[in-house]
Amino acid sequence: MQSNTMIFADLSTYTPQKTIAFYESVFAWKYYQDSGYYVAYKGDREVVGLYETPEKFKQMRMPHFWMTYIQVSDVAATVEKARELGGIIELVDENNPVGPVALIRDPQGAGFTIYGGDQLHTRTEAEANTLVWNELHVSDMSKIIPFYQGIFDWTFHEVSKDYYQIHDSQGTHLADASQIPNEYKGKYEYWVCTFGVSDLEATRQKILAHGGQIVSDEGEKVLFTDNSGQAFFYIQSIV
Repeated sequence: MQSNTMIFADLSTYTPQKTIAFYESVFAWKYYQDSGYYVAYKGDREVVGLYETPEKFKQMRMPHFWMTYIQVSDVAATVEKARELGGIIELVDENNPVGPVALIRDPQGAGFTIYGGDQLHTRTEAEANTLVWNELHVSDMSKIIPFYQGIFDWTFHEVSKDYYQIHDSQGTHLADASQIPNEYKGKYEYWVCTFGVSDLEATRQKILAHGGQIVSDEGEKVLFTDNSGQAFFYIQSIV
């Protein structure tokens, strides 16, 4: 088990069946339900999860969103570090059937889930129609760098103005982070999932045909919303 790395993602949606139809059409996944939670498969392999947004979050008008999961060696200890460093602890579930989890928001509000089990490992290096990357979009990088450094022992390497690479303690490039003004990003801070595709243009057309919308075309990757108009994700061409 490699701690402090991104391993999995799931989607919170108000409309599970409508959302499932979108992703099955775009990525050729097949979803199966177990106790109210849906797992998408590519062939016989798990890829991502999906669940209906809890009622209390619907009442708060929380948008549909993709959630990044980060492997940790000790959920309880990571929760305490996060709290000390200004994080918001939304949920701790030490008795989850797949392993202990906790939902945390960083000091600017970007949410992520930490996971202490050994069953959720679906991010790949470069495989079509799988999770291949994760990226953090925030409005003020200075307010979150000490937080992530403190709880995960990451380092943020400035590559260009407002763009950073996130490295683990061994120097491995794990993810990216971008500082984006709210006028372009919207009011929320968030982690974004990237899905690899073998044909960027063909997948673009599928997304648009099934109700998705382009947010930003960045050349080698494109940021979309799904058919909810809210849940962000990238597609990226893989070799």
